[in-house]
Amino acid sequence: MIKKAFPVLALSVFSSMLGAGIIAPLLPLYAENLGASGIWIGIIFSSFSITRAIFMPLFGWLSDRNGRKFFICMGLLSYSVVSLGYIWADGVVRLTLVRLLHGTAGGMIFPIAQAYVGDISPVDEEGRWMGYFNAAFLLGFGFGPLMGGAVTEHFGMNVAFSAMGGLNLLAFLIAALFLPDSKRGKMRAGHVSSFRQMSTSGTSRGLFCYRLAFALGRGTFTAFLPIFAGLSVGLSPGLIGTVLGVNILLMSLFQVCAGRIADRLSRRLLVVIGGLILVPFLAFIPSTRSFWQLLGLCALGGLGGAVSLSAASALMVEEGRRFGMGSAAAMFTVAMSIGMAIGPILSGLIVDLSGVEWAFYLATILTFAGTVLFAWFSRNHPQEPQRVRSVPEVDGRRSP
Repeated sequence: MIKKAFPVLALSVFSSMLGAGIIAPLLPLYAENLGASGIWIGIIFSSFSITRAIFMPLFGWLSDRNGRKFFICMGLLSYSVVSLGYIWADGVVRLTLVRLLHGTAGGMIFPIAQAYVGDISPVDEEGRWMGYFNAAFLLGFGFGPLMGGAVTEHFGMNVAFSAMGGLNLLAFLIAALFLPDSKRGKMRAGHVSSFRQMSTSGTSRGLFCYRLAFALGRGTFTAFLPIFAGLSVGLSPGLIGTVLGVNILLMSLFQVCAGRIADRLSRRLLVVIGGLILVPFLAFIPSTRSFWQLLGLCALGGLGGAVSLSAASALMVEEGRRFGMGSAAAMFTVAMSIGMAIGPILSGLIVDLSGVEWAFYLATILTFAGTVLFAWFSRNHPQEPQRVRSVPEVDGRRSP
């Protein structure tokens, strides 16, 4: 089952994230051209994560009862339609509305696809398949800005938005035609799909804290590294893009190896180790004064992010087998969305008060705190992964 469904899921997520990544470097310029002030640009960026965080728990809960494929396909189709809304938006209010709708559609794609992979991952191979899945996600989002810049430079922003819609339509067709239908069988005895019950799990609370802290740091890094690198290090836009690209691409490539390691060693320990690697990565950024120093730190950050994210994703699958895979994936991604929404705004306030360097110090503190909270909440997590799994039905038959 995993070898049949996973390539379709990975290709769909890669294509979708490639489309989303296309507009990542264009949105600030587009919003500014529409007359958006600084605070409006922040609102426009955050609105996507806000609606995604609001609707993901609902979509995850429903997918635990009604199957994954419908939500994945509807999310991809909605993505392709909403993409054309960027062309329609002729002011900041309309652009914000499009971003709100975009985030709602996003709540049906990544967490549900992640839950699908969790459903079909063999026991003791959760890290491996989550590593592959995260790699597809990051590769798509990493190559998207490169593609978006080239398309915009030669053909204009409207063509870039259309390309995003076309890629998501392609992902929808791939999923609709080739993804096996996953219908949940009867829940095993004692299996609870409840966010209230999930909140009683120390591991779930720890994962939420860590994913939130990771996203806060990531949001700060993405928003303010270009400013620091340009003003303090004196890098050109091309070199700044190289630094960012190396970080995310190395993180995606490390995912595969890190996922396999997470199937052999303590996943809880690997999350802590990865978090502790991220602390010096963020703390030493303000001290860099050359391209090579910054590139080396970004490579270190890619390694730390891969180690912690693969292990945390595998732990999420373990929790999903207890509380419902869609609900667990939604909880995991809600934490990310909250962090990505709050991080840039909170760091922006710190930058206005104390300077850009303090944004990275704040991210360092938050990442360290999230790692400590994860270690504390998950201290009673069993060393061996739980063997009991709920097996999905595929086309009405139990998957072997």
